[in-house]
Amino acid sequence: MSPTSARDEILARVRAATADVTAPVGDRGATPVVEVASPGAHETVELFAENVADYRAVVVRVPAAEVGAAVARALRDAGCRSVAVPDGLDAAWVAALTQGMPDATDATADGSHRLRVVRESDATTAQALDEIDGVVTASAVGVATTGTIVLDHGPDQGRRALTLVPDVHVCVVRADQVVHDVPEAVARLRPGASPRPLTWVSGPSATSDIELQRVEGVHGPRTLVVVVAE
Repeated sequence: MSPTSARDEILARVRAATADVTAPVGDRGATPVVEVASPGAHETVELFAENVADYRAVVVRVPAAEVGAAVARALRDAGCRSVAVPDGLDAAWVAALTQGMPDATDATADGSHRLRVVRESDATTAQALDEIDGVVTASAVGVATTGTIVLDHGPDQGRRALTLVPDVHVCVVRADQVVHDVPEAVARLRPGASPRPLTWVSGPSATSDIELQRVEGVHGPRTLVVVVAE
């Protein structure tokens, strides 16, 4: 069957299925919307953490004042020796990555290596990013029902390549950024937003395209750590 005949057959089936629909589009009434309300802010954050973990991401929940220490610990637990940070990332978080480290290339007393912190403006090529183990970003929105993090690539999230090339992504989500469902997330992202690309992240990068064997880290970070600041 040629592509043209296949297209004609599909359109013919669509026309046949909608033959009894005579009302114009504008006269069909409001579009049905199924809304499931969250029972409360606390329950929404709990659901978000549960669904993020279900995607094989690591979830760390800490008070807002402890975010920097949690980020540094997550990077070291993941074996990172270098980390990229957006130029607009919270200064306290960046300071925590090198606190007490006069030389970020020296080994620590226990034999582990200190983190080398690279600013986004100093990693402008894919080759430079490929040499960096991890990345730390903030986020725009977290979606509880799907366990999804949305990045709008503002100053504290960096350009898109920054979160796609390094093997480890540590992402900070404030509790007040977590919404219940996707329509609520879209509504929060849309008003007054500048035209930036959006990246929707649901767990570490993975695919099962080949023989249904799950492979992680194919088109993004192999490891995702979500720090929920409460």
